[in-house]
Amino acid sequence: MGQFDGKVVMITGAAGGIGSAVVEKFAREGAKVVLADRSGESYDKVVSKLGDQIGDYLIVSGDIGQVDVVDEMVEKVVAKFGQIDALAHIAGGFSMGDPVHAVNVDVFEKMMYINARLTYVICGRVAKHMVESGVHGTITAVLARSGLTGGKNMAAYSASKAAAERIIQSMAQELKDHDIRVNGVMPSIVDTEPNRKDMPKADFSKWVTPVQIADVIAFLSSPAASSVTGGSIPVYNKV
Repeated sequence: MGQFDGKVVMITGAAGGIGSAVVEKFAREGAKVVLADRSGESYDKVVSKLGDQIGDYLIVSGDIGQVDVVDEMVEKVVAKFGQIDALAHIAGGFSMGDPVHAVNVDVFEKMMYINARLTYVICGRVAKHMVESGVHGTITAVLARSGLTGGKNMAAYSASKAAAERIIQSMAQELKDHDIRVNGVMPSIVDTEPNRKDMPKADFSKWVTPVQIADVIAFLSSPAASSVTGGSIPVYNKV
């Protein structure tokens, strides 16, 4: 018996390093998992890796920054499982930019879309479903420590993650009377294959692991965190 037996958990970015660890965590704890993101092609690998550990699941794909696309996803989940009990929003991205005075609007718009708009749309529309269906659910989004401060050539990324945090904190205030808890998980550098490739000389042992992040998301989604909402939970290791 797992702590999420019978619960429906929707996970964005489920094919990535963090997302796949989150899928595995919830699947092992008995949840019915919904894997959602732009493309469903790479999810077969995630599902096949879990084998018998994954029970009932659903794959939905599309641009989760588009309201109509997300509404279609929610309809498919409701048609199969009845409701969504928890959302783990992992999808996002990073691009190093230029100094602000270079006015690289393209990287700014890209970061704001994939980190701020995606958070606003997917979390907002799933919350709408929860409110209208009377679900006392949870929403947890992956933020970033970089959203707390500026950094050289990182204005676009930092701003987008700061915006995502404000969205999550605002939703927590808006939804608390509906018994829907909303929190953010704020990691530093995560030990993923792309990060190792980009920083081959780094000490990987100091980075936070996807499993550690998955554990915190599961905690925030569980009854054990029933008094926690509006938090930006730091998940750092040694950097």
